[in-house]
Amino acid sequence: MSAVTLVTGGAGFVGKALVEALRARGERVRSFDLAPPAHEDDVQGSITDGEAVTRAMAGVSSVFHLAGNAQLWAPDSSVFDKVNYEGTKIVAAAAYEAGARLVHCSSLTTLVSEKTPVGASNADETMRWAPEDMLGPYPRSKLMAERAVEEEVEAGLDAVIALPTEPLGPGDDAITPPTQMILDFANGETPAYIDCILNFVPVDSLAEGLVAARDRGAKGERYLLGGENIPMTRLLSMIEKLTGRPAPKTKMPYWVALAAGAVDTGLLAELTGKPPKAPLTGVRLAGRQVSFSSEKAATDLGWRAAPAEPALGAMLEWARDKGLRKAV
Repeated sequence: MSAVTLVTGGAGFVGKALVEALRARGERVRSFDLAPPAHEDDVQGSITDGEAVTRAMAGVSSVFHLAGNAQLWAPDSSVFDKVNYEGTKIVAAAAYEAGARLVHCSSLTTLVSEKTPVGASNADETMRWAPEDMLGPYPRSKLMAERAVEEEVEAGLDAVIALPTEPLGPGDDAITPPTQMILDFANGETPAYIDCILNFVPVDSLAEGLVAARDRGAKGERYLLGGENIPMTRLLSMIEKLTGRPAPKTKMPYWVALAAGAVDTGLLAELTGKPPKAPLTGVRLAGRQVSFSSEKAATDLGWRAAPAEPALGAMLEWARDKGLRKAV
């Protein structure tokens, strides 16, 4: 029987695209997810359950670890450490025991910190910050997860770390923060914007980049998998062109957005239990107008992302078909 490729979080936004890309290559793929199995080899379970993770690792030769909590806010912020950090420790240890190669999917948020200046700057995978430098519980948990993988590498695990920027495209059923932001603009629900820079990677390109990281990445290395650096004004123009919805014209100063995010996250969300419209972590990240470079992935992996606008168009069409977009 052929070896298995395991994808944790295989029913998620990026996971679905990756599973499809791997199956198109003729690989035998097993999804490990909280969602019910969609294929015969799939396993249902949580990455925080060591026994379930061990069962999922049976016969596995490579692992793509995508499962985690990708939101920027939670009613109980300890969930980020439990899922993203502790869960990764369990997966990495199980991959080592199974003798499998691991591709750990981290986040661009680990490359931006309290010490990153407010205003324009540049970043790539060489940026190394301490957990206490992170801009919120989510990025801190993702950085700690990277550290857990690196500790296993020192012990002998064959692993690489991928750092995607913002995935873009159809199929984000969980509505992650970047998708929610785009939907809010497309539906005319955001009257003002922050002058920031966003980096989007089409989800199909990201799937190809993750495979390239497994196949050509060097043990212990980090690879930033990003696409175009897009100023918010350009993103708004693209959304307006694709939807016919007039873009907001009011630019909100960073300090005003920061104050609003603090109130929304620290007071209103705590009182109501509803996710904040502008999570403080997101506002703090946006204030650092960081342009990301994926030249290392281009040079070492032979990978570059496709343009962002077609992926944005596909995402907006998907949202319309799902009833997530309001008529103009």
